[in-house]
Amino acid sequence: MQVSPLSGNAAQLAQNQPTIKPAGTTLSSDFETFLKMLTAQMKNQDPLNPIDSSDYATQLATFSSVEQQVVTNDLLRSLGGQMGIMGMSQLASWVGMEARADAPAYFDGTPISLSLRPDHLADQTFLIVRDIDGNIVERTELPPSTLSAEWAGTNADGTPFDEAVYFFELESLSQGNVLNTRSVESYAQIIEARNTPAGIVLVMEGGIEISSGSISAIRSPV
Repeated sequence: MQVSPLSGNAAQLAQNQPTIKPAGTTLSSDFETFLKMLTAQMKNQDPLNPIDSSDYATQLATFSSVEQQVVTNDLLRSLGGQMGIMGMSQLASWVGMEARADAPAYFDGTPISLSLRPDHLADQTFLIVRDIDGNIVERTELPPSTLSAEWAGTNADGTPFDEAVYFFELESLSQGNVLNTRSVESYAQIIEARNTPAGIVLVMEGGIEISSGSISAIRSPV
């Protein structure tokens, strides 16, 4: 395995405008029904105990309030859809780029760029590589000052690891005692962006899905 410390194609994105069904026809129909019910109520009221005029005013005000709420809800849905499209449009330029995130990375034989966060008190640091099952497949010492590295994905004899998803951690030690173990951010190419109910999701190499909010850096493919 070789880790080199460092100093210091895209899927087509479909963007369809959401269609919001106008509420005008429904509201008009509901209002006509409301007026028919109100007229029937007036015709069939008890002449000895007529309905107070303020009750009619209250009913009209209630219907008007409901009508306005329906229109407002439709407007909010429309704006939400437009904002989602704007977000997707902006992210379209990310497809094909390399993004850095605190997430596992897919190894296909190409070295993986890593961003490290060693503890400032550490006098030793070890890069730990785990497979999808959590088993440690590599543990390599790095200089404590290393902030970035390239994981070649090879054994000591130069044999490459299997093409698979791997997790990376950095263990910081001081005088032989473990200070902490932190996850390592890695770079991977964005191949797709999806708009989901939970927000915009980016699909990385190997099918790894991450939220757009977890991206900490973007760069052109190396």
